Amino acid sequence: MEIYLDTADIDAIRHFQRILPLAGVTTNPTIVAASGKKIHELLRQLREVLGESPRLFAQVLARQAEGMVEEARYLRSIDENLVVKVPVTVEGLAAMNQLKQEGVPLLGTAVYSASQGLLAATAGAQYIAPYVNRLDALSGNGTETVITLNQLLQLHAPQTKILAASFKNCRQVIDCLIAGAQAVTVPVDVAGQLIASPATDSALTQFEKDWCKTYQSLHF
Repeated sequence: MEIYLDTADIDAIRHFQRILPLAGVTTNPTIVAASGKKIHELLRQLREVLGESPRLFAQVLARQAEGMVEEARYLRSIDENLVVKVPVTVEGLAAMNQLKQEGVPLLGTAVYSASQGLLAATAGAQYIAPYVNRLDALSGNGTETVITLNQLLQLHAPQTKILAASFKNCRQVIDCLIAGAQAVTVPVDVAGQLIASPATDSALTQFEKDWCKTYQSLHF
């Protein structure tokens, strides 16, 4: 299992590095824009805090294959270990086919169907990112899409991993991991939900009260 943090917040990344076995960080144009930083500046800062080994993802903006390829090359010039996110469109598939020949690691993003995911895998994507919550919001079923995509990849493209994305709560994350996703990328608030539980805090408070009642302190 690989857990990624979907953010450009340096402080949040440092915080969760202490807690979770982070495999890396994913970004998208919205996340980058919200940071207010130039892409080259942001990616270098993210790499600095992550270290050399964790994966870092950034997405192309162009709509045409030629532009996607040029942008992918530029992003890789900033970070030679970067995984390039390419939307799974007609032009995106064409770009992936070319970038695969250049040895560029790819993630097929903005996936709303199992067929999109399978085609991205055959075009050379190492990761496929189905948008789970957005599928649910469109009256689809994000978890069922992950299940179907996982079955297709096992049969036809076992080298490709599902990196499920677009989560609003930790239940969606757990459901996708049960459904066969090998990786998930979660926003900061959902990462916190995976850890926190009011019931746990309540139990610890009761333990402290019971201990202090007998020993008058919280020391052994």
